[in-house]
Amino acid sequence: MKTQLDISKLLEIGEIQNELDFEKALIADRKLRVLSKEDSKYKIIRKKLRDLIADYEAKNWSSSSKISETKLQESDVAELIAEKERLFIQKRKLLIRKKLKHLNVTQQELGLILGHKSKSYMSELMNGLSPFSLKDLIVINRLLKIDLTDLVPTFLPQSEQLKIRTSIKKLGNPKVKLSKNDFVLV
Repeated sequence: MKTQLDISKLLEIGEIQNELDFEKALIADRKLRVLSKEDSKYKIIRKKLRDLIADYEAKNWSSSSKISETKLQESDVAELIAEKERLFIQKRKLLIRKKLKHLNVTQQELGLILGHKSKSYMSELMNGLSPFSLKDLIVINRLLKIDLTDLVPTFLPQSEQLKIRTSIKKLGNPKVKLSKNDFVLV
């Protein structure tokens, strides 16, 4: 289950497939706008992403007759999850930068430690345009002493929550259960 938009995979697929990825793409577009001022390669990526956003909007939001109450609810939930993820990524970025500053280590030097040679790729990771690998997060956890709960998002989309609840119910095992608050978006 992916918890973060991977811009390169989205561009490779060539289409936005659901409301959550649409909301995440809108956030990524704003981040790319800022990054493209620093590195022109992001202008090309942003243009491709904006084309995917426009295609999705035309396909899913162009006619008011296609927009059902269910679609609006799905959009609201997706927007909430995407914003929660954006805030999580922003907090994680600030925590990492604070620890790096304390150690007198640059973001680029962290990238070298993680095995990433490209300065721009490290920027993509920090800004949530590409996901950190599990190895990256473990190294950051151990090197910078940042708790894993501050590095790995622990919230799930509503569709995943429903699948998990349904599976647990099918098990019929009273020892395996979730409370109402286990998946609450806070």
